[in-house]
Amino acid sequence: MYSLQDLLHLMARLRDPQYGCPWDIKQSYATIVPHTLEEAYEVADAIEREDFEHLQGELGDLLFQVVYYSQLAREEGRFEFDGVVDGITRKLIRRHPHVFPTGDLYASMDQPRLSEEQVKQRWEEIKAEERAENHRAPEQLSLLDDVPAALPALSRAAKLQKRAAQVGFDWPAALPVVDKIREELDEVLEAMADNDPAAMADEIGDLLFSVVNLARHLKIDPENALRGANGKFDRRFRFVEQALRNTHRPMEDCTLEELDALWGEAKRQEQNAPSCG
Repeated sequence: MYSLQDLLHLMARLRDPQYGCPWDIKQSYATIVPHTLEEAYEVADAIEREDFEHLQGELGDLLFQVVYYSQLAREEGRFEFDGVVDGITRKLIRRHPHVFPTGDLYASMDQPRLSEEQVKQRWEEIKAEERAENHRAPEQLSLLDDVPAALPALSRAAKLQKRAAQVGFDWPAALPVVDKIREELDEVLEAMADNDPAAMADEIGDLLFSVVNLARHLKIDPENALRGANGKFDRRFRFVEQALRNTHRPMEDCTLEELDALWGEAKRQEQNAPSCG
């Protein structure tokens, strides 16, 4: 069975200037990023489908992305894969003092167990300390530092809101957020009445941000919730397509009422399907 060292060797061979693969040789950090995002989503997709046979392969693809970036950095004398492993290990030891109180990875595990809330509070305190240590201009330090701008928009909105909530900048409960959503929807309707595209885009953004806020208050991950809705739409639309194929009717020839009836049938079949477990 091949090892991690074999994978690192393979990566170096692929990037060999004389004997490597022409495609791999010409890649850069920037050109690999889209592949990294795609592989991460394929991991998430396999988990959602509970397809563990493919999950192993998808995790390998994602690991290869880390190896790829590390090889690029090695060639430039910036860092190596061992440094990546060392860095994440040190960070996790530092952020889990309740598990590694002495900072020794192999110390005996005889500490009292903390509650999940205590762990989360300590985690945020340690991350705040790290942000303060790493920031070059302390007077410009922000709670929002290190929230990646490249995150999917829903996930970034949730993270920004969560950071602000740490200092009390938050709605006290979920119901006031519902009122805010209604307010934002009214503003979308006003922008529509004015036929102002820029205002409509701005107000819809505010509406989405408020919906994310509601999801956060309900402890629902908005990205996962929307992926679930996408999957539901995908399944039901395919049902409608197949039903029309069975009757040899093009979708374009159907009325909206006919399509809606088939959609309702897809919905009923899902609701009546036996649940697993």
